[in-house]
Amino acid sequence: MALTAKTKLGPYEILSQIGVGGMGEVYRARDTRLDQTVAIKILPAELSRNAAMKQRFEREAKTISSLSHPHICTLHDIGEHEGTSYLVMEY
Repeated sequence: MALTAKTKLGPYEILSQIGVGGMGEVYRARDTRLDQTVAIKILPAELSRNAAMKQRFEREAKTISSLSHPHICTLHDIGEHEGTSYLVMEY
């Protein structure tokens, strides 16, 4: 599910795609509440329907949030919008 510019995921507005990997797609976005640029990783729809993959995505969020290191991005938020699971991280 490639998102296009101006697509909204909750309070986040997609600006552009950053990259694609085996476990998700990453986008540069704007947090409309804080007027801040963030990175959003989404779990593609085909993986969202797989319970094991969705659990793995949630474990990733918990793992990231438990770490603090200058070379690891900070997790700001997690959410789901119209069936799309996402992680919001520092850009």
